[in-house]
Amino acid sequence: MSSSAVSNEKHNEKPKTAIVPTRADNYPEWYLKVIDAADLAENSDVRGCMVIKPWGYALWENIQRGLDAMFKATGHVNAYFPLFIPLSFLEKEAAHVEGFAKECAVVTHSRLITVDGKLVPDPKSKLEEPLIVRPTSETIIGASFAKWVKSYRDLPLLINQWANVVRWEMRTRLFLRTAEFLWQEGHTAHATSEEAVEETMKMLGVYAEFAEQWMAMPVIQGEKTAGERFPGAVQTFCIEAMMQDRKALQAGTSHFLGQNFAKASGIEFQDDKGALVHAWTTSWGVSTRLIGGMIMTHSDDDGLICPPRLAPEQIVIIPVIQKPEDRDRVLTYCKALEKELEATIYAGSPVRVHVDARDMRGGDKAWQWIKKGAPIRLEVGPRDIDNDSVFMGRRDKGPKEKTGVTRAAFVAGVATTLQEIQDALFARALAFRDQHTKQIDTKEEFYAYFADPPKKKQSDPTPIHAGFALTHFNGDPALETKIKEDLKVTVRCIPLAPGEPGTCPFTGQPSAKRVVWAKSY
Repeated sequence: MSSSAVSNEKHNEKPKTAIVPTRADNYPEWYLKVIDAADLAENSDVRGCMVIKPWGYALWENIQRGLDAMFKATGHVNAYFPLFIPLSFLEKEAAHVEGFAKECAVVTHSRLITVDGKLVPDPKSKLEEPLIVRPTSETIIGASFAKWVKSYRDLPLLINQWANVVRWEMRTRLFLRTAEFLWQEGHTAHATSEEAVEETMKMLGVYAEFAEQWMAMPVIQGEKTAGERFPGAVQTFCIEAMMQDRKALQAGTSHFLGQNFAKASGIEFQDDKGALVHAWTTSWGVSTRLIGGMIMTHSDDDGLICPPRLAPEQIVIIPVIQKPEDRDRVLTYCKALEKELEATIYAGSPVRVHVDARDMRGGDKAWQWIKKGAPIRLEVGPRDIDNDSVFMGRRDKGPKEKTGVTRAAFVAGVATTLQEIQDALFARALAFRDQHTKQIDTKEEFYAYFADPPKKKQSDPTPIHAGFALTHFNGDPALETKIKEDLKVTVRCIPLAPGEPGTCPFTGQPSAKRVVWAKSY
């Protein structure tokens, strides 16, 4: 082979990455490989359910911790309600039961017996009324609210529950859509519709603040169309984020339920004039889907990238020990640095630091932490100790971009560095969303924008999706259904931000503002 041929071959080689396939090669498979490489979760022996491993669960704990503090700061308190819901409770609200009927897991017997060496339900233990494993808790919590609320003085009732729910999904994917998942669900009751609407919008704002300030994930706040509304709600509001394949992810919802569930559950109270009236209720929730959103917003072809505010460990110190006689000296220095850093405050909490003292090569450790998404890696060896310095790598930069910095300077600026990484991740995600959001004013351009490019061959991966389209819409549910059937595209939300009136390109009818269209998870 000639030297020029060798040169061209090297030029055409793809750069080596820790995750194969890459995002560009096969995005759905890349997503699963990132989860595996970061040791976040795995499929369980129960179809559609997952085992959340320690690094993944630590992410969920940090999400819980942050949101729980925000809920309590707005006057909410935590409680717990039963996992099982009587079938008759769901039947009380027609739209609700219709919306969830196909996803419900049903308990019909209370014990097992052995027949011919196999366990089977005991026919004598058949329940008088089947129990539903909760897909959501409006009805069972409504039954308690009906007991608790007697007077306007009992309102508002502001309750949150951290729990698991079951929705018997046919197509599952770790974190994004599983048969069982973890979440929080807020449920509140109010004396007036105005108070309930205010609560609905307040909690939507809490979700948006958390997504952007903690997860570094830009979101659009908006209202769902009637076709995408929560079953039984009067209005549903949401936060929508763009993933790196340009599909939308519904990251949280807040529902104004009006008096529908109050009437179904009998939540009545005596108002200040002595009249007996039904309460106005809300519900709102986010789930472990947020972890899937974090992965797909920030991660790259070398693995997971954790925003510092959520990272289980914000700084990982990697001792570089090439000679046995250096071990004690290096580890002593690293442990002292760990304590010094843990005394530093970032975002209201002590910095989370881990010294990786495992007996393995420093390079292997570094790559493991790159794949797990630790925001900062510090390499410390005898030469660094002699100079009282550290060798720093940041996860928002390339794996080979490392910088030497004195220990004193690093410790003094560590909170600033972590916030720089947090801000850089948000700015990068926002720029990506802006780059792939387009205003469209004709039906022809809309259909062309969302049409999948043809595959070159059968083995080609699913193409990257178009992005968000900001297009006027007259609100016709039949038209929305037709577009969904044609393109697998839906109205993700009607943005809360002010917008200019215009003309619906599909019907020629007036439109109050542009809506966000996209393919979605």
